[in-house]
Amino acid sequence: MSDTNTRPIALITGASRGLGAALAELLSETHHIVAVARTVGALEELDDRIRAKGGEATLAPMDITIDAAMMQLCRSIFDRWGHVDLWVHTAVQAAPMSPASSIQEKDWDKSIATNVRAVGRLIQFVAPLLDAAPAGKAVFFDDPRGGEKFFGGYGGTKAAQMALVRSWQAETVKIGPQVDILTPQPMSTATRARFFPGEDRDALAKPMDEANRLLPHILND
Repeated sequence: MSDTNTRPIALITGASRGLGAALAELLSETHHIVAVARTVGALEELDDRIRAKGGEATLAPMDITIDAAMMQLCRSIFDRWGHVDLWVHTAVQAAPMSPASSIQEKDWDKSIATNVRAVGRLIQFVAPLLDAAPAGKAVFFDDPRGGEKFFGGYGGTKAAQMALVRSWQAETVKIGPQVDILTPQPMSTATRARFFPGEDRDALAKPMDEANRLLPHILND
């Protein structure tokens, strides 16, 4: 079905909270947002904030590790708009801190599924949508914890994710889409709180403040 929306399309994976939600809210001033996350209530709250600012969002309460769901989403985006102008990926699995010799199998499985395999599959699904845009762009966020003690599960899979993204970035320099990697400042998010529960959160950047800082880099051609 055709759509009369003329705004650029921004796909935000991991849009329910933290940096993803903040960026979705800010980008809604110029883009139609396709917000992907597992938490329905948080997505609905995001939608309320976007609508209050005069923007519009399409909510996709889905798990990015489920291939069939992501394939159907991308097919629906293609059928409705024919392309994606901007893909911002903030979804992450934060495995509990643990000695490398004691990482639980379930934590390994969730971390690999979310931080590595899902990103690889999403690149395959979203790349054609970005290629169909006038100037498609994908944005990822690094958190270099690889090699730090007790960060084996999270740091190892996040490092693998970044290696995959950097390969895609190098492969698309001349042919597109543009692939950018940004490194946010430490933020007062639920993910960070899992790693540093006793940390003074007032000393950390607020997700919305960090989103405002990063937004010019995301929108910069």
